[in-house]
This record gives sequence, structure tokens and C-alpha cells, in this order.
Amino acid sequence: MATLAKPNLPRFDVDIFQNEFLADGAREVNAIVTVTATGGGTSGGRPLGITDAGPQGAGASAAVVIMVDCSGSMDYPKTKINGAREATAAAVDALRDGVAFAVVAGTHEARDIYPGDGTLAIASATTRGHAKEALRRLTAAGGTAMGTWLAKADKLFLTRRDIAIRHAILLTDGNNEHESAADLERNIERVTGHFTADCRGVGTDWRIDELRKISSALLGTVDIVAEPGGLADDFRSMMAGAMGKQVADVALRIWTPANASVKFVKQVAPAVEDLTARRAEAGPRAGDYPTGSWGDESRDYHVCVEVPAASIGNEMLAARISLVLPPQSGGGTPEVLSQGLVKAVWTDDLASSTRISPQVAHYTGQAELASSIQEGLEAHRAGDVDTATAKLGAAVRIAHATGNEGTYKLLQKVVDVVDAKEGTVRFRKNVSEADSMTLETRSTKTVRVKK
Repeated sequence: MATLAKPNLPRFDVDIFQNEFLADGAREVNAIVTVTATGGGTSGGRPLGITDAGPQGAGASAAVVIMVDCSGSMDYPKTKINGAREATAAAVDALRDGVAFAVVAGTHEARDIYPGDGTLAIASATTRGHAKEALRRLTAAGGTAMGTWLAKADKLFLTRRDIAIRHAILLTDGNNEHESAADLERNIERVTGHFTADCRGVGTDWRIDELRKISSALLGTVDIVAEPGGLADDFRSMMAGAMGKQVADVALRIWTPANASVKFVKQVAPAVEDLTARRAEAGPRAGDYPTGSWGDESRDYHVCVEVPAASIGNEMLAARISLVLPPQSGGGTPEVLSQGLVKAVWTDDLASSTRISPQVAHYTGQAELASSIQEGLEAHRAGDVDTATAKLGAAVRIAHATGNEGTYKLLQKVVDVVDAKEGTVRFRKNVSEADSMTLETRSTKTVRVKK
């Protein structure tokens, strides 16, 4: 592990956990890469090279756009639009002075209701007050076209190209009914890499797959807020997270030697997110995988590399993993924040070559836990109770064995657990849609390896 901290940047540490010993002829090398950033949440959230905001916000440290669903369904019941107003006001109150921000009302079109002139306001006591006054005038009418909302947010962010940390919050209560799936897909692709986004669904009439598609592409989170009364606390929490970021656009760069290749890269903590298809070539035998913005936090990644088979006694460097930050000006050499090495050693010692790294085993189980829940709930919706019971039984077994208490408690709201260790369950009668959706939405949340 190497740390190459720079002034004005958080300290990044990379730790590699693996069993480097392979059996004769084996080709697959697995490693868990733990990345820890410290110092990012304590210095005011300034990205490298950005100073305090001046009178016009010339050095704004971050930009935030809040997209609020104002479609007609938000008026039924009225607590939804009222809760959305209160939550957005809470988020606005949590903005740090000097942060650039805007509020967008989303229907079948997108309208920036504050500041309302196609730009971003600079947070201060005055502008926060004006924004909350604009929120009081929000009404619910119209359709839902989330791709249009994302495009509007992107247009607003582009008015401040000098700001590195750009984050959006999207709230909806329904399906994306007023634009095609292809239009949504195009808009997501168009804005990917421009900003990060957290998505929230209020109630139970929205689609998990739509919001997960957005949050996954934009390296954010997705969650359900079953009751509108819970929105304000959730928005405060999301905004606190956004305000804690200090450095944006960090990439996990993986270099492999000749004849070796990266099989997959997945974030596995705090949630499962497959990054494999997000690779951007970064020179000979190197590729960058996006990780988004960082504050004070730690994340784990599962990297699998396929190497050429070798005979007993051979050793090789299977991969060099670096945390890199692109140059601020768009040219020049990227900043290398930290590095770690993944190794491979071929042995005829059966005990060494068959030992599975506890970290690799744990996160393989967490990924299986997520897929078991999603497949089980899908089978239940399709009327295949046997498959659903088997899948959720497997999920209970894994959650119990790995100490994922949060997921275990959510499973207990959907199934009666007969034997947690064996994964024997029965579906509960009259499971609420909110409990089912909460389990599915949070299925990708993981716990770290027990100490």
C-alpha cells in the first residue's frame, strides 16, 4: 500500500486483501481493495484549486440541484407535495454558505423555480430564504418525464463549469410515464459523468428499476421513503453527505501486465455496484473505473483479474491499482493519490492455494445476498412461490451468517424465518407493498467483514 497525499486533498489509503497463492494452472486472481479517504469532510468541501466564494460565488466549492416531482399524482394524498416542499426546504437550509444551487420542479417538463433565470444561486441566508419562498408556491399538476429533469439539471450545472463537485437530488412518486424508456436512457447517457445523483421514491407507486438505473449511472444512492413525513430527515441526511465531499471525479485505475485482463470490478461496500462496463481506457493495459466524489469515508471494491497460467514457483504482479484524479485543467498528468499491488504466486501447497480470503468470501456472499433478494421478489411477483421461497431463504441464510442485521430485519417483514442458519422460510401473508419495495430497494446495501 502506498499513499501519495497532495496538499489541499484528502489522504487516500489503499489496502489490498487477497490470497495470492494459486494452484498449478489456475488463472483467476481475486482481491478486495479497501479505499479510505480522510480529511475530506473537515475542510469545508473545497476541491483542489478552489477558494472561498467571493461576492458573485466565483469560487463556489460545490453545486447542488434539487429536482422535485410536481406531477399531478403528488397531490394524492396532499401530504406528498407538502412533504416534498418541507424536505426541499430542509435540504436548502442544510446548504453551506457559498454553495451554488437551484431547485427544479419536474413534471412532463422541467422548470427551474429558483433562482428561475437558468443559472445557479449562491447559498446565503438571503438566497435560502428566497428559495423557500419559491417552494411555498409549488403545486402538483402534469406528468412525469425524469429524463427531462436530468437534462435541465445538467444545463444548470454547465453554467458553472468551474465547480468540480456537482450533486443532484431527485424525488419522485411515480413512473416515468411521459417519455419513452429510450428517451430516459439517452438522457441518462448524456449526463453521465457530469454530476452525481441520489434518487428517492416516496410512497409505493414508483419503479425501483427506473430510479436504480439513474442512481447507478450517476454514482449515487436510491432509497424508498414510504411515508412523506420521513422526507425531511432523509433530505437533510443526503445534503449533509453532499456537503461533506471535497474531491470529485476520482477514478480507480487498474493496470495489468501483458496477457492479463480485468474480469470484473465491483464496488461491494457500502453497497454493491458493478463498475465493469464503466471502464475508460487510460493508456497501455490500463483502465479507469469511476468512483465519484469523496469526503471522509471508506469503500471496498472487488477486483477479479485473469492472468496467464504459470507453473509451480512462479510469481507475478497481477495488477497495479491506483486512485487517480484527473488534472483540473483537462490536460497534463493525473494526480496519483494512492496505490496498491495485487500479486499471484503458484504453489503446490494445497492448503495455501485453496484458502479463500475472508474478505473475498464475505463480499461474494453479499453480492449473492443482493441477487437472491431481487430474484426472489421477482419470482414472487410472477407467481413462482417455490423459487421465491428458495431465493429468499438463501438470502436469510447469508444475511444471518454475515451479520447483515439491517437486511435480515427487512427480510423478516416479508418472510417468517423458521431456521435462519439453514435458510428455511415461509412467505408471510398480506405483506405490504412498502415492506416488499423497501427490501428490494435496500438489497444492495452491505456490511463489512466482521473483525
